[in-house]
Amino acid sequence: MFMHSIRAFTLAGAIALTASTALAQGTLHRGNSADPETLDPHKTSTVYEANILRDLYEGLVIHDASAKVIGGVATSWSASADGTVWTFKLRSDAKWSNGDPVTAADFVYSLQRIMTPATGAKYANILYPIKNAEKINKGELKPEDLGVKAIDPLTLEITLESATPYFLELLTHQTGLPVHKASIEKFGADFVKPDNKVSNGPFKLAENVPSSHIKLVKNAAHYEAAKVKLDAIMFYPTEDRSAALRRFQAGELHMNDDVPTEQIKFIRETLKDQFRVAPYLGTYYFPINTKKAPFNDARVRNALSMVIDREFLAEEIWGGTMVPAYSFVPPGMDGYEPAYFSWKDKSPAEREEMAAKLLKDAGYGPGGKPIKLEIRYNTSENHKKTSIAIADMWKPFNVEVSLLNTDTKTHYAHLRDKGDYDIARAGWIGDYGDPQNFLFLMESDNSGFNYANWTNAEFDKLMDMAAAENDLAKRAGLLQKAEAIANAEEPNLSLLYYASKNLVSPKVEGWVSNLKDVHPSRYLSLKP
Repeated sequence: MFMHSIRAFTLAGAIALTASTALAQGTLHRGNSADPETLDPHKTSTVYEANILRDLYEGLVIHDASAKVIGGVATSWSASADGTVWTFKLRSDAKWSNGDPVTAADFVYSLQRIMTPATGAKYANILYPIKNAEKINKGELKPEDLGVKAIDPLTLEITLESATPYFLELLTHQTGLPVHKASIEKFGADFVKPDNKVSNGPFKLAENVPSSHIKLVKNAAHYEAAKVKLDAIMFYPTEDRSAALRRFQAGELHMNDDVPTEQIKFIRETLKDQFRVAPYLGTYYFPINTKKAPFNDARVRNALSMVIDREFLAEEIWGGTMVPAYSFVPPGMDGYEPAYFSWKDKSPAEREEMAAKLLKDAGYGPGGKPIKLEIRYNTSENHKKTSIAIADMWKPFNVEVSLLNTDTKTHYAHLRDKGDYDIARAGWIGDYGDPQNFLFLMESDNSGFNYANWTNAEFDKLMDMAAAENDLAKRAGLLQKAEAIANAEEPNLSLLYYASKNLVSPKVEGWVSNLKDVHPSRYLSLKP
């Protein structure tokens, strides 16, 4: 899931909060990095959208407080011997916020909707393991041909193209959330507005004021409403990390999901255990536009990568809250060892010598033609400082860099819609703990997230073979070969592995650090 960043954040007028009024009893105030582009689950793709949707909706399965997969609308499930047919039994007390029952037909409708080309779902391909999903999404088959069937109102059957080890965890993602058919048919695109939105999660939408706040209130129709301790949640787009820190210190925010890196030493010393740093399944990277000279030359891409001092970025720019990355897939996944860059263990001097030769062979570098490039990044001092540091590292190699900053929504829309660029900032957080979820970003037909516009037939073939392989060890080997090809071509400059960086007030109870950095509000409460 692609990562967020930031735009200046101010609150004015009726929502100007003070330390004395901000923390109303039973209302959790959460900083959330950026405004969502939409609250239509089938059109979202970001972490900060998922944080809100996780409270508004409930899928077949969900994450608990520690990111373990547990039942949501489904009370139980089973898979056929070959792993291709999954049967889910739904709870009888699941209801939409307007009182309608949640049924298997709702999931059939929802999964068909996200695959329908007219829906325009940027993230539909994450559900391609479902039988016929890819062909439907590409307009080759009808939505009714999707391998999803309501056996009866409380029994759902999902048929897959082949056994998919991560399928159950995949269903915790926002693409698997149900939507309310009657609301969409009545209001069309306006079904996302507070007065129209019907959801099935522990909270429902009360207010959505862009650049200001999103307010959720407890959904009395939810089957666990009695266990939900919060009355309301206020989500704020805390794109200005420094401003968010000040608001947290003033008691105006209970939580925030990021911090200004230049103040990490101060934060550690001042806030102590209110600053929660934990491993996070994600990679911070810079995609390169491989369709544009000179970046269509792998030698240029390799050279630019080799001379980046990732240890400096991790320690000096990110204050020790990130880890140097030498693979696109982060380490730590069961049964998979990343394919690291071949030059990973070379000294800085050796890397620089190798890079200089590659650039010379390509006609660039010291004594050759200069490379003039622009780095695009979404608003954040952290991203700006990272880009400036990299520009300084490239300067001795006759690379001239300019910077272009836009807000988050504009930045990612530009990349997804194939706008012109040279090099850009991006990040990816694993939706499920499997290397495929990272490598699929580079598949030729992944138009929504293959920002680098890279194509490699052998890579695609290996990914297809891995998708059809049921032997987990053989599958891991195929994925590792695919990653090795990507490393050699380097359409994406892998820079850092993420760590989550949260500010959490001692007033908050139920917050648990976890690899996915998911913190559903249904498990949180406030001390009196």
